[in-house]
Amino acid sequence: MSLVAQVLDGLRTVRSLPKATISLMAAKTADNHEFYQRLVQNFYADANSRHKRFPLIRSLQYGVALYPLLQRGDAYFDAIEASARRNVRKARRLGYTFSRINFNAHRAEIGAIVRSAPVRQGPMPEHMLVGEVQPIADPVSQTPFHDYFYVGVFGNNELRAYAACMVAGELFAITDIYGHAAYLADGIVPLMLVEIVRCARTEYPQTRYCMYDKYFGAGETLRRFKKKFLFLPYKVQWRLD
Repeated sequence: MSLVAQVLDGLRTVRSLPKATISLMAAKTADNHEFYQRLVQNFYADANSRHKRFPLIRSLQYGVALYPLLQRGDAYFDAIEASARRNVRKARRLGYTFSRINFNAHRAEIGAIVRSAPVRQGPMPEHMLVGEVQPIADPVSQTPFHDYFYVGVFGNNELRAYAACMVAGELFAITDIYGHAAYLADGIVPLMLVEIVRCARTEYPQTRYCMYDKYFGAGETLRRFKKKFLFLPYKVQWRLD
């Protein structure tokens, strides 16, 4: 396909994207620690900043990978692709479990997970591959409207994968997700995605969309992975409210 044809195809794809309007419910941070006020304000500013490669658009405007949290129960698991369901079942069959984690209590294991693959969708940042993982001091949220927490997948009582999750009003965002390279074939990341969506639905009922970063900015393999788990590209309008 020629460069002109690629550009035209990209424009047609962008024009046909489904649209989502997502409120970050900033007003409700008044009842929470100021950490969550800053979290929402910083996210909103980053989402509406100019795209680094395409300055005519916003950073998180086109091609945001979203899954609408419209249904309850096992609807999500039943809807993902068959190969994704097989991976989740494999992880469960092998005895892997999912739970929230205390980040500081698992820093050594988190470091081992990150360093297990120095190249993922690209080379890992050097600062993540050397030295100890630094402790965090994030305050506990006082309301379900905003939160920032960590979850993990365990095998044989060892942390094998972890993710960071941000709740901001109607948004439930997966901000980081890493699996130990030696255990990826066991389905640890698929299991974590399914359980994260379950967490969003059951513990944060006001959330309307689960976000897994960008769709178009990912490599072909990662785009295919996101599609298997129904994280598809949207055009998003962000509201502070």
